Amino acid sequence: MATPHHHLVFICNPAIGNLVPAVEFAVRLVHHDPRFLATFLALDIPGRPLVNAYTQSRFSASTSQNIQFIAIPSAQPPSPALFHSHIAYLSLYFESYKPHVKQAIIDLHNPQNSARVVGVFVDMFTTAFIDVANDLQIPSYLFFASPATFLSLMVQLPKMDRDRVESLIRDSDAEFVLPSFAHSLTSSLLPSTVLKTRDGLFWYAHHGRRYGETNGVVINSFTELEPHALSSLGEIPPVYAVGPLLDLGGPAQWQPSRATHQSVLKWLDGQPERSVVLLSFGSMGSLDKAQIREIAFGLQRAGFRFVWVVRQPPKSQLEHPDDYSDLDDVLPDGFVTRTAGLGLVCGWVPQVSILSHGAIGGFVSHCGWNSILESLWFGVPIATWPVYAEQQMNAFEMVKELELAVELRLDYREGSKLVTAEELETALRRLMDGGDEVRARVKRMGEKCRTVLLENGSSYTALNSLIEKLTAQIL
Repeated sequence: MATPHHHLVFICNPAIGNLVPAVEFAVRLVHHDPRFLATFLALDIPGRPLVNAYTQSRFSASTSQNIQFIAIPSAQPPSPALFHSHIAYLSLYFESYKPHVKQAIIDLHNPQNSARVVGVFVDMFTTAFIDVANDLQIPSYLFFASPATFLSLMVQLPKMDRDRVESLIRDSDAEFVLPSFAHSLTSSLLPSTVLKTRDGLFWYAHHGRRYGETNGVVINSFTELEPHALSSLGEIPPVYAVGPLLDLGGPAQWQPSRATHQSVLKWLDGQPERSVVLLSFGSMGSLDKAQIREIAFGLQRAGFRFVWVVRQPPKSQLEHPDDYSDLDDVLPDGFVTRTAGLGLVCGWVPQVSILSHGAIGGFVSHCGWNSILESLWFGVPIATWPVYAEQQMNAFEMVKELELAVELRLDYREGSKLVTAEELETALRRLMDGGDEVRARVKRMGEKCRTVLLENGSSYTALNSLIEKLTAQIL
């Protein structure tokens, strides 16, 4: 293997949805061109055991991959009194990490090191570290883990008239246009943080404004999936669509409940092909007890085989959901007995290994972008149930723009009217029995997911273009 000469530094929001695709991008890059070495500066936020398990597994497994992880000393968190929104609090927290990150990059940038730091990658909410890169005269880049449609919103928000934004916040039915969408949207599809707090809106616009200061944007998408959205972004800065970036083998190695995982796979082995629906709402998704009861009744009414991932809400504002110690506390009385043999209810399991199983025929999903890409890769159609972040826009894109999903809800979020058992039953029947056209389109897109990564594929070519830029600036 060639000795690395070019060093890249990544600073990511420590959330599974952001961190995992960034690591997969780094893995692909260093395998594609072994002249590169990638270092992740690990920022710590308490109360995220899943992130910690992932990071620890990468610490131990990365030595032979030209990838390393360095833990950054904990910074002083902002006062809880400043918690006006999740994104505002995180953004202030990352600001306090700047001295520690700067010193870590200085240590890596030591002239005695054989690999010189040639780029600093931030993600959608760690733009504070662009200042560090500028101070050290190192080019900065943005790694964007969400779709091009959401990138367009982030870029457009700072440009939007303030009165227009205020009107969107006041009226959930107000229509607006984004260049990345062929159809107009309603404000009910905007992220909750934008709709509910001016503080959140400020920080979204702040980060979006800073994207233009970087030397390029690497996005977890590909031309064949989002042709209109990607072409609408323009070239300032250049956008490199190198997706799909998926951790296809890793979750089973680092997830904390391997016994549960194995029992689910064993049960799936005994089910007919494409007969089981997976219901899962992501690493940060949870639903209240009333909604859980409606899902239970809907599953009973529909009668399809199922694997249902149920997680309890986080105990504090910065923590992630966790598994219930006793699922009987939230499920309707007798539900497990009545559905014995028909389905399984469990805590968090590695989603990739479940979706890849031949018994899975449909996926009720929160529409996180990583989950969408995984479902497309394995050719499993989705019924849309967005919960948080940009997932309402993702659901709209999948159903209305790309026609790659079945609509359950497009604008569900915390505080929404309950999805009834009848709604779920109807969506499940469309997904499992009546979605042949959607299933065929998803299968074709799954084939494209693979071809874009081959030599001369669009993502392969985009990665080569990025490498040319990273190396040309140091010649």
